[in-house]
Amino acid sequence: MRRGCVSERTIRCHKPGCACADDPKARHGPYVSLTRTVHGKTRSRFLTAEQAVVVRQQIEIGQQFRSKLEAYWEGCEDWADRELEGLATASVPEAEKGGSKRISKTKSPRKSRRS
Repeated sequence: MRRGCVSERTIRCHKPGCACADDPKARHGPYVSLTRTVHGKTRSRFLTAEQAVVVRQQIEIGQQFRSKLEAYWEGCEDWADRELEGLATASVPEAEKGGSKRISKTKSPRKSRRS
């Protein structure tokens, strides 16, 4: 089980006179790399072809786990909401009829200033 993503990249070697510096089609690779974020920083590492197969499986398993965990959390939150609803009805007193007295904003008691 693992987080991250696997991608293929080509790279420039920065050697003087190498064709990869000027021609993107002449770059070295493709190399397979694993990239993930650790404590807010991006971490990458190169993988062999064998490692890439295993890491892709690990990532898939991790995604399945996260999906199931999210469903579990949703169920827990639904349960917690139902528990709160039960407490709210038991402890809140019934509201009295009559409401509050409001003053209409459309009719002003002041006389108009036109004379």
